[in-house]
Amino acid sequence: MSTEAPIRIATRGSPLALAQANMVAATCRTAFPHLRFELKIVKTTGDKLQKASMAKADPSLPKGLFTKELEVALLAGEADLAVHSLKDLPTDLPAGLELGAVLERADPRDVLVYRRSPMPSPGTPPAGRGFAPGLTLAGLPADATVATSSTRRREQVFAARPGATVVEIRGNVGTRLQKLADQPQWDATLLAAAGLARLGFVIQPDGRLTGPVTSNPGIPAGLLAVPLSPEEMLPCVGQAAIGLEVRVGDERTVTLGARLNHRDTFRCVTAERAFLHAMGGGCQSPVAAFAEVAGETLRLRGVSFRNGPARRAILRGSPDEAAALGIKLAALLG
Repeated sequence: MSTEAPIRIATRGSPLALAQANMVAATCRTAFPHLRFELKIVKTTGDKLQKASMAKADPSLPKGLFTKELEVALLAGEADLAVHSLKDLPTDLPAGLELGAVLERADPRDVLVYRRSPMPSPGTPPAGRGFAPGLTLAGLPADATVATSSTRRREQVFAARPGATVVEIRGNVGTRLQKLADQPQWDATLLAAAGLARLGFVIQPDGRLTGPVTSNPGIPAGLLAVPLSPEEMLPCVGQAAIGLEVRVGDERTVTLGARLNHRDTFRCVTAERAFLHAMGGGCQSPVAAFAEVAGETLRLRGVSFRNGPARRAILRGSPDEAAALGIKLAALLG
């Protein structure tokens, strides 16, 4: 066992954050068996404000609701790297910190979760309407009610179903699933495919959503889920990517980042984050961008709902010019 001080990994304490941090720690231990790694759980402002609206801009709330306290721990030397869902990490980082690595992106799609059509029961009225497997946004009823606190998702729901109602929902994945089951007036909610998978949830071939029984014994029965293609629901900037934030010049974590970084994912999120930065927004802006690398070409798709109806564009260019491509897309959609 190494006599060096352990590398302290800062993370939020939510189930998803811990799942991601433990995944990072396991990857680190495999890549650097001579080093020790330990988790440091930090409670962020966003964790404390469970009733705050994420869909309405509040100038009194600081940027980086889910990242600031982790960055404070880094700058104070109380942690050596911070694990973030990259979609939560602001594009402007504090002086002295940098994005040291991005792990290979998981499934970037959003998932539509909804209630299965109830089996008829004599004398018992159905608890809300349900739907058959394979539902799409466009297949929702014209008066559908969808629960989401994301402005990006909200605007894309309205684009697909102009008559829909969108209501806010907060809480971790298990809480949101239970709220959907308990609110018969709600038809569906939207969750990230990567987050579901990292928590052990599985979309079965028949559309049923199942979860890890040991950690989620109360997962509601009768829920179906279907991934939505990027054409139907463009993902959030950085969605499904895990970012490692480190101190500039910290030799150990810079070396670690160089080993763990996934080059194509890093270039994709660089383009997306450059777009978001140039648009002057954060993770709750009504914009979306998604980049993919194929061979020597980076394709960047974007949408903005800032000034009325959706404005969309697709750009292609060299992966080595990812940031410039993101800025150019923002100029087209801004």
